Amino acid sequence: MILIQFTIAGAVSKKNVFSMIKNQVPGYLTAIGTQSSAATIPVNLKCAENNAVSKEIREFVVPLCATIHLSGSTITLTSCAIAVMMLNNVSFTLPQMLGFIAMLGVTMVAAPGVPGGAVMAALGVLQTNLHFTEAQLALMIALYITQDSFGTACNISGDNAIAVIVDSIYNKKKKVSMS
Repeated sequence: MILIQFTIAGAVSKKNVFSMIKNQVPGYLTAIGTQSSAATIPVNLKCAENNAVSKEIREFVVPLCATIHLSGSTITLTSCAIAVMMLNNVSFTLPQMLGFIAMLGVTMVAAPGVPGGAVMAALGVLQTNLHFTEAQLALMIALYITQDSFGTACNISGDNAIAVIVDSIYNKKKKVSMS
């Protein structure tokens, strides 16, 4: 997912994808160690600076995106939900999962940037959309917490890719308005 995000950012910004990913390594490792998007903000700001994102854009986009958990958390929660359903011989349909993913996307905007925040925010969606029992919810929490650091690392890396894209769009619009 990180490669896809930075490939899009590289295509929009005309920057080298691999240099941007290399610059993101300190933020990625900090996220793995802290399991917290909020705690990773200072390091991720430095990563954005190393990716030549302007100060005004990085200082707005990185903290804002740290509170919006999309790629890593959504992928993780969806994968874990499918695993729990398969473990319990619960059948599911594609439309059911698409509805779950759509609601999860909305929920992740409000998920707190603390360890385990995304799964706790998603419990209502799991219960309402997928009809999880209390035991299944408990299993979801356990599964999610065991790998939360990797989801967080994916989230904050995506935040930096978004900062590169926003900065590129902003600079293009700024050049047009100056001419």
